[in-house]
Amino acid sequence: MSRYRTILIFGAPGSGKGTQGKILGKIPGFYHCACGDVFRSLDPTSELGAAFLEYSSKGLLVPDEMTVQLWHESVRKTAESGKFKPERDYLILDGIPRNVAQAVLMEELIDVRRVYHLSCPDRDKLVARLKKRALRDNRLDDANEEVIRSRLATYDSESKPVLAHYSSARRHDIDATMTPVRVLNEIIKGLLEEVPA
Repeated sequence: MSRYRTILIFGAPGSGKGTQGKILGKIPGFYHCACGDVFRSLDPTSELGAAFLEYSSKGLLVPDEMTVQLWHESVRKTAESGKFKPERDYLILDGIPRNVAQAVLMEELIDVRRVYHLSCPDRDKLVARLKKRALRDNRLDDANEEVIRSRLATYDSESKPVLAHYSSARRHDIDATMTPVRVLNEIIKGLLEEVPA
């Protein structure tokens, strides 16, 4: 199997990676896969789904191997259904790999062409953005400031080191505090260099 040509959208919670991924996924030639959506759509009666629920229902971290296996199974099924055409489409990922161990496990599955890091060093801005999103989307996990700051600390310690796993030549830092359309413009400019005409 050849590796999926992949664009990673990377950033802390509230940086806008889901928003950008969804927009890019609507462009022909790109398929957006958000790891959170994969887990929310799991079949709890399947062997992998039941194992995932066993961990998550107890508040335990799902092992990296299982996370990658679940993600890969979902992408494979999507390719079989014809929604994602690996020979033609770029895979847009957000939410995975979540740590360096996952990035290593995924090396044989994905060919990372670009990494867009939506950077927002001002954590107070991210907290405000997440609280606003909590009200708008009724996302209770984003309403509590203590929980938000804990998630941001986890991102800094576990997820941010993934950036160093990929060569700096492929990585593009983008100011996530710009308007979504300006962030999108920066991403598109980079993609124009990557994607053949």
